[in-house]
Amino acid sequence: MRLLTLATAIFVNGLHVQANIGPPGITSSMPPPPALSSPTILSDNPEVVPTMPAPPSNTTELAIVTQFENLRVNAKTLLRFDPESSTNMLSGAVVALAMIPEAVGFSFVAGISPIMGLWTTVVLGFMAACFGGRPGIMSGASGAVAVVVAPLVATHGVQYLAPCAILAGIIQCAAGYFKVGKWIRLVPHPVMLGFVNGLAIVMTKSQLSHFSGLDNKAAKATMIGLTALTMIAMKVIPLVTKAVPASLLTILITTLVSKVFSLPAKTLMDVAGAETFKGGFSVLPKLALPKIPFTLKSLKIILPFAFTMATVGLIESLLTLQLVDGLVDDGKRGSTSKECRGQGIGNIFSGVIGGMGGCALIGQSLINVEAGGTGKLAGITMSATLGLGLLAFAPLLGQIPLASLVGIMLLVCQQTFAWSSLRLFGKIPKLDALIIVLVSYITVVEDLAIAVVSGTILSALSFAWKQSTQVHSTQLVDSSGFRVFQLFGPIFFGSTQRFESQFDVKNIPESEVVIDFGGSRVYDHSALETITTVADKLRENGKKVHLRRLSPDCQLLLGNMHEGGTPPFQIERDEQRDPRYSPVSDAYAK
Repeated sequence: MRLLTLATAIFVNGLHVQANIGPPGITSSMPPPPALSSPTILSDNPEVVPTMPAPPSNTTELAIVTQFENLRVNAKTLLRFDPESSTNMLSGAVVALAMIPEAVGFSFVAGISPIMGLWTTVVLGFMAACFGGRPGIMSGASGAVAVVVAPLVATHGVQYLAPCAILAGIIQCAAGYFKVGKWIRLVPHPVMLGFVNGLAIVMTKSQLSHFSGLDNKAAKATMIGLTALTMIAMKVIPLVTKAVPASLLTILITTLVSKVFSLPAKTLMDVAGAETFKGGFSVLPKLALPKIPFTLKSLKIILPFAFTMATVGLIESLLTLQLVDGLVDDGKRGSTSKECRGQGIGNIFSGVIGGMGGCALIGQSLINVEAGGTGKLAGITMSATLGLGLLAFAPLLGQIPLASLVGIMLLVCQQTFAWSSLRLFGKIPKLDALIIVLVSYITVVEDLAIAVVSGTILSALSFAWKQSTQVHSTQLVDSSGFRVFQLFGPIFFGSTQRFESQFDVKNIPESEVVIDFGGSRVYDHSALETITTVADKLRENGKKVHLRRLSPDCQLLLGNMHEGGTPPFQIERDEQRDPRYSPVSDAYAK
């Protein structure tokens, strides 16, 4: 980026020179610049004044010198060391290494070649970083998506995977356009706690699986020893220096220890195979159209998988966005719509290269944020580092011990788990505690989407039930001899029966009844219908009904529910005392 800006500066300065000089043989019409009254300080040290050459004898030479000096200053500014950019680049490089075993493992789950899982991470990670809604999020091939597409590959073949990823990306872009991502705000906090706890357990199980299947006791001892060394180094290095991310130094240390002492360490090449890390242009993915017939039958096959893939991917990505928002204390909130579009664009391009698709990854995002990667440059660097590594440095990457990455991920799992949630049991409502446990359990045994949707539905039903029990009333007879029912609590679909039970219609002696909604709120059409029903029952028993303290939108809608806009009961209007709250319908808002 700096080189591109430098080139632009050269080009622009060149144009300025040409504008001052003019074409050959034509004398410039510009007046000569004034003589320099004092030498220009070009040195970084203001006390050192370089000796300036004598001013050029003509305008052309002076213009060339001036533009060259400007170009020199611009180049110095562009190439200045930027600590924040270097931090993002280093953290991105670390995450690139952490992406490798995950992408390889998810590729095996999906039933495709590991190299395609890695290129999926390269392409998706780059596009999501460029167009996503929150800098710092890392995206790539994911386990949630791999589980969804595995039956498609097993049943219909790998050729259906790319069009599925493309269609899922289109659905996600549409979700971003229609701002569907904003609904993630409705996910309650207990569901978020259950989600991160369940995810931490899933990631831990995934990392512990690397300790099984080792050839002998020496290999197991090496795996355990290097993992422990990694976790210790990750804690100690920040106490010594923070100039370089601890995870990067840790990987270098464990790799050197493994090679110097010739330890029987399991490497990335052992996991993915030599073919994945052979390097060179032969491993580049090929751009091609999906190799399936463009028919309605093909669409019926891939649409259910694509829709599920898009949904699961967006849920995990948007929850990651919320988590990163909470970790990065910069006063900014990520854009859910942009994140939907960024993930969609990434999945479309992933499908174009024949990849599996994916989404944001919480574990790798946490590694990135902990290392200081809070800008888009971190995600772009991750993608570039992984892509360049697969092309030019694949054999070296293949020699990295798997234990070093396992140790880093285990620490991430420990940081991901919301340990504070354990202290909440006994201090929060029992149903909220149950939701935390339930979401964690479903995340582990089923998948993320089912867990989050189930927890959200249970929370919504719990909230609706609690609110439905809040409706009550007090009765009095005012100075006019009217029976006044003062209502309290929200009136909506869940509380309509309790609302009706407040009125013993046949045992009201007064001829006129006032229903005062000053302490209540009317929220939906069910409430309006119930109000009309109660008023009709009172009228059938010879009572004259007055409705008081209704918001303007409720007054309008109650009138619209009757012919001519005039209901058979009296609605008292008081602009100063009538409450105003969010309309139950857009009719009043318009």
